[in-house]
This record gives sequence, C-alpha cells and structure tokens, in this order.
Amino acid sequence: MPLDPPRPAETRAAAPAAQRRSVEAPPTAPRPEAPRKPQRERSEGYYDTKSQVFSALIDTIDLSQLAKLDQESAREEIRDIVNDIIAIKNFAMSIAEQEELLEDICNDVLGYGPLEPLLARDDIADIMVNGSKNVYIEVNGKVEQTGVRFRDNQQLLNICQRIVSQVGRRVDESSPICDARLPDGSRVNVIAPPLAIDGAALTIRKFKKDKLTLDQLVKFGAISPEGAEVLKIIGRVRCNVIISGGTGSGKTTLLNCLTNYVDREERVITCEDSAELQLQQPHVVRLETRPPNLEGEGEVTMRDLVKNCLRMRPERIIVGEVRGPEVFDLLQAMNTGHDGSMGTIHSNSPRECLNRIESMIAMGGYTLPQKTVREIIVGSIDVIIQAARLRDGSRRITHVTEVIGMEGDVIITQDLILYNIKGEDQNGRLLGQHVSTGVGRPGFWDRARYYGEEQRLANALEAMERQAE
Repeated sequence: MPLDPPRPAETRAAAPAAQRRSVEAPPTAPRPEAPRKPQRERSEGYYDTKSQVFSALIDTIDLSQLAKLDQESAREEIRDIVNDIIAIKNFAMSIAEQEELLEDICNDVLGYGPLEPLLARDDIADIMVNGSKNVYIEVNGKVEQTGVRFRDNQQLLNICQRIVSQVGRRVDESSPICDARLPDGSRVNVIAPPLAIDGAALTIRKFKKDKLTLDQLVKFGAISPEGAEVLKIIGRVRCNVIISGGTGSGKTTLLNCLTNYVDREERVITCEDSAELQLQQPHVVRLETRPPNLEGEGEVTMRDLVKNCLRMRPERIIVGEVRGPEVFDLLQAMNTGHDGSMGTIHSNSPRECLNRIESMIAMGGYTLPQKTVREIIVGSIDVIIQAARLRDGSRRITHVTEVIGMEGDVIITQDLILYNIKGEDQNGRLLGQHVSTGVGRPGFWDRARYYGEEQRLANALEAMERQAE
C-alpha cells in the first residue's frame, strides 16, 4: 500500500543515522480486522500532540524499509517508535489516550487514517466526508454525524489520493472528480478542490463482508417469501432484467442476489464504471471502464466494453449501471441470443424506466423512429424490478413488472407484484405488504416451462393470491 506523502512541515532533514531505525522485511501476512471502538469528539490539544508525534515519527523511521513490511509488522514497528517518542517528549497522556494515539497514527501511515474505524464496522452502509471536520454515516437507513475528523484538508486529500491510486486512477486539481473502489469492492467517489469548496468530498458506499442473498432480503422485509421465489425463477429462466430505482435503493445488492440463481456453468461478463458487483458464480469475467490520461487519451467507455463483450462468447452480459448510449448496445445484446442479461438504471418507476431508456438511446445520436426504438425495447426487456428506499430508511422491492408488447405506439406492461403501504407503527416504521395483482400466467410462462420451473412459478403466484384474499 502506498504511503501517505508527508506534509511540507514534515519534509525536514533526516535524523542522524544513529537515530534512524532500519527494519528487515519478513514474509507477508494478512492484516487482522480492526476492533470496533466508540467514536468520541477529540480536543484540539489531542490533535496538536498527534501532529508533533507524527512529525517526529517521519523524521525517525525509514519509510522505504517500512514499505517492504507486511501490515502486522509495520504496525508493531510504528507502535514501538511512537511509544519511544511519547516517553522522550514527556507528553502527559492517560493509557487510553496513548492507545488511541497509537492506533490513529498507525492508521494514518498504513491505512485510511480516521476512516479505518468506520470501514471496520459492518453496520454502516455509507460514509460521507464533507471536508476535514464533518463526517457522516448511514446506519439502518438513517444518516448521523460522527465525531471523526481529519487533521486538515491536506490529510483528507492525501487519503483520497491513496484510495484512488490503488486502482490506477488519480485525483488532483486537473482531474478533480474520480470514481474508484476499495479492495473489498466498496464504491468510492471523490470530488476535490477547487470544485469542492470546503475541502475534498469523499463518499464511500460500503458493502457487507457477507454477500446478501434473496432469503436474507426476505428477513429484512424487502420482498415477501413468495415474491422472492418468483425472483429466483426470473433469474433461473434467463429473463432479460432491468433493475430500476433511485440512489441508495439497493439496486446493486438486488442484482448481486439475482445472479446467485444463474447456472454455475454459464459464462457471465460484467461491465462497470468501478467494479463493485460481487457475483456469486465461478465463471465470471469482470471488466471496468478507464478514464482518459493526462493527455486526454486512452479513455475506454462503457459502450466500448459492452461492444467488446459480444466478441467474448458471453452467455449473459451484466452492466452495473446503464446511464448513457451503451443502453442501445445492451438491448441489442439482449435481442441477439444473450438471454438473461441484466442491468441497473436510475428511475422512479417501471414506466419512467422505459422512458429513460428511450431518452438514453436518443442521447447516443441515433435517428431511429420512436416506434422502432420501442419495438427494440419490447423485444429485449422481459422484466423490470423496481427498488425503492422509503422515507423511514427501509428498502423495498415495490414493483415486479413485465414488458408485454405494444398496442399502437404504446408499450404495454403488467405488474406481477406490488408493495402496498398500509400505514406506520408507533416508531415511525412503515407497514406494508407485497401482493399479487392476480396474473396467473405471466408473459415468461413459456420460458419457465422450458426450464421446468412452471410449477414453482404457479405455486408462488397462487400463494400470493391467497394471502391477498
């Protein structure tokens, strides 16, 4: 992992050779998971002490040798030196404060600084850093402020650069917007000054360490057990699926869950802006777009990746997020023998999803008649699954909708499953129920029969109808 470059105040002359420590590199070992600690507000005196200790550490330690160590050994080396510095400078600190200081400095040098305790927590969905002094997190659908802060805006920017450099990208004044990912697949967005007025803005969409399944979504109430059975069949029988929803509604999570029901023998190719899908298949090829370099050359767009997929013998193509003209290439792939392809799109309802697809095709400069575009959409997409984040912070699948055909120039859809909100409890949590619309034979019935799943599908739909009665 690249080291945080020292601040200008820290680039002083090296200490005499007698004071400088040199360490040898043992074999690498995995870094243990950091324990969760409560975050509390720290005083200015704490940060002054930390700054002095950090400066003395940079003057004392041999960074080139430290870079050769594994995480465990490097942390032990840093802890030893910091303890010596605290003793020599005679800082008045309690044992608890000293432990906090040791952990903070190790995180600053080797990890992601103040973000490390937050990244170690599995209950956090989003981390939002608005400059060096304001850090917010989302827990259980609610946003709350934390006591975490950075030393200054330069430390925050250094950590942003460390994150994006791990995936071969950069963020600076000439390229102030960047999408990247953490080693665990968590999605990262950075927007740096001068575009961000109050210091760099960092947003991390965290993924749980354990991959979610549809059965777990049932426990969370995102879908009913019968609805989950229908979704499993949709994934199994190679329906072409678009997952629609707003920001933070759980589109990517749902896409990951659906892929669990793809046959293990199928070759799946994914295309993403920053690789975040955690597919649960053995035969997966993951592709990622590339931004232009300093000279403005070498860019590889989503459309380039989707086109190239067609030459890689895919059985299914999955596009992490469709947001431009590449939707046309995805529809063409769905329409030419790559059944079971999937993608996600930002929209508020299944009908609006279809309108957005039309708009994105027009953005690509295609001069096709409107009716032709709609015929392509109808011939390509089988099912639209709508995910939503409700006002109480819960995430629900609100529609499972089929694209049936056309009447005149209008695309005809029919809802299979709807989520009806009935009210809220005393704690403000919304109460609702997934209900069947009474469709006994959906449009993909023949597909289900081809795969031997028609009886399961009929049973699931009948069970939902009985519940509605």
